[in-house]
Amino acid sequence: MPKFIRRLFFPPRCPVCDRALDPRFPPVCSSCEKRIEYVVEPRCRICGAPIREEEEEMCISCSNTSHVFEQGRAAFIYKDPIRGSMYRFKYSNRQQYASFYAKCFTKANGKWIDHIRPDIIAPIPLHKKRLRVRGYNQAALFARELGKETGICVCEDLLIRVKKTIPQKQLSLAQRKNNLKKAFKSTGYEVQSKNILLTDDIYTTGSTMDEAASVLLRDGAAAVFAACICIGEN
Repeated sequence: MPKFIRRLFFPPRCPVCDRALDPRFPPVCSSCEKRIEYVVEPRCRICGAPIREEEEEMCISCSNTSHVFEQGRAAFIYKDPIRGSMYRFKYSNRQQYASFYAKCFTKANGKWIDHIRPDIIAPIPLHKKRLRVRGYNQAALFARELGKETGICVCEDLLIRVKKTIPQKQLSLAQRKNNLKKAFKSTGYEVQSKNILLTDDIYTTGSTMDEAASVLLRDGAAAVFAACICIGEN
């Protein structure tokens, strides 16, 4: 079936509200574009969360926590309408949204990526049982598209998740850290002296990134950075 006919009968969908789009127009509808809240300066110099004043330098969370990962960035603030988009991306098989997320992340954080110079992009892995149920790892989809946008090598099996953890959103900060202890294992991929950019969908406390980063640093990685689609408000 020719591409233009396929697009006529199966038009692209807005990656934010999921309504059908006119193929002649941009990949997001105009009403959603106006409502999306991107992460802009001033932001925390560690996790990248929005902060009120530049003089603060760090958000409250990072001021009270010593992170293992070096620095992180995100494209969007985790609130509506992106919140609904992320839900469909994770639980309703809207895998095609990943391309939009990666383009927005690169547009907002391209200079930062050039500055940190990652050698490898790698996703936070899902446990095999959860992957079997969902059918895909949303962090890996984001990593692939980010690799296409930046030209950086993507290694989807850099880490494996050996512990089936409770969903982090259900836990307190202390419980999150304990929940993730020994959750990840290295697959033996050579990371010696390399800068690693880990990808995930939503950044909250950084516990997941810290635990994954600790494994890679033990293997000799030079530094580990975090790239997330969304981040919560401080």
